[in-house]
Amino acid sequence: MAPRLIESPTRIEAAGNKPKLIDEVVGRVNTGTGDLSIAHMHSPAGWVEPGQTPDFDEYTYVLQGFVRVESAEGSIDVHAGQAIHTPKGEWIRFSTPEGADYVAVCIPAFSPDSVHRDED
Repeated sequence: MAPRLIESPTRIEAAGNKPKLIDEVVGRVNTGTGDLSIAHMHSPAGWVEPGQTPDFDEYTYVLQGFVRVESAEGSIDVHAGQAIHTPKGEWIRFSTPEGADYVAVCIPAFSPDSVHRDED
């Protein structure tokens, strides 16, 4: 199979209390890929998403600011230049108290049906 150029991401709506921009580069929406997804997140200060228990592993690499990751064990602040792995099947909640830009890689690819968000 030959290399395939992905010319641009697709903008996707995010869950949470404030508008967050998600640019999916690789995944179910932009490339029809189910094995993994790669997305660039642009998250405002004060953004919090509902908790979730996903059916995918997520690797988050912070480019700017910091991402707070809550789990049953407590919370971890992941700063620019750092990354975190959140394993599938574990409850987590992401937030960006001061805003952040970061890259999320999900294996298999993120889907609304596999994230299992907490009920309101």
